[in-house]
Amino acid sequence: MTTPVQPRRRTLRARLLAFITDATSRLTAIWRLLTGAQTTLLRALAAIRPGRNAAARIRAAEQTFRRALAQYARDTTAFIERWAAVDLPLAYREGALTTLGYARRLTRPWAWTTRHQGAITTLSAQFYADLTARLTETVRRAEAFLRAALTAARARLTHAPGTVFSPARLRRDHPLDTVIYAGQHRHPVASWARAALAWQAVTTANTGSILTAAEQLACTHVEVRDGADCGWTSHQDPDKAHNTLRTITDALAHPLAHPNCVREIRPHLTRSS
Repeated sequence: MTTPVQPRRRTLRARLLAFITDATSRLTAIWRLLTGAQTTLLRALAAIRPGRNAAARIRAAEQTFRRALAQYARDTTAFIERWAAVDLPLAYREGALTTLGYARRLTRPWAWTTRHQGAITTLSAQFYADLTARLTETVRRAEAFLRAALTAARARLTHAPGTVFSPARLRRDHPLDTVIYAGQHRHPVASWARAALAWQAVTTANTGSILTAAEQLACTHVEVRDGADCGWTSHQDPDKAHNTLRTITDALAHPLAHPNCVREIRPHLTRSS
C-alpha cells in the first residue's frame, strides 16, 4: 500500500504530542476502573458488621471487585492490541512522511516495503510485550490487594486479637493508582503512561524517519536535532547528539537516548540525492 505525501502542516513533534496525549487519556481512563474498584471494595468491607449475612456480603464485595478487575484486564488488553496494531504503525508512517517532507519529495509516494514491515513488526512486538508485562504485574498487585483486604475483613469479623481493618493502610500498602519501577519507586499512573507511550511512539516514528531516509532517499547518514545537553546513547553520554551526523546503522541503534528525549531525525542529503 502506498501513501501519497501531503504537506505536513504541523511539526512531527506536535503531531506525536497530540497522538500521545490521546493515548495516555484512554489508558488512564481504563485504569480508573481498577482504582474505582479498590475504593468500592474498601467501602463495602468497612461497612460490614458481624452477623449472619456478613460472610455473604464479603463474598459479594469480592465478586464485584473481581468483575471490575476482569473488565480492566479486557479493556487494557484491547488498548494494547490497538496500540501495537494500529497506533504504532501510524506513528511510524508519520516519521516516514515527515522525512520525505524535509527532503521536499512531496510528490513521491511512500510504501510499506519489506524493510519497513519488518521494522514495525519488531517494534510492535517488543512494545506489545512491554505493556502486556505491565498489565500482568498490575493484575498480580490487584489480586494481592484483594487477598489482604479480605483477610483483614474476615479477621475483624471473627474478633482476631490485634486486628484492625484500616482502608487507609490497605490503600497505602497496595497503591493501585501507581506503577512500580525497578527499585520499588512508585509513579502515578498518568505520568508512567505518558512516559511509556511517548518512548514507544517517538522511537517508532524516528525509526520510520531513519529507514525512509535510507530506503527512499539513499541517505547514508541522518542529521540529529536534540537537546543541547543530551548525549548520544544516554543523557549523560559526553558524545553530544545535537547537530551531528550519524550513520543509518548508528541512528537505528539509538533513535532515542532516554525517556522524554526530544530527539528528531532528518535526512542528510548529498548534492546527488
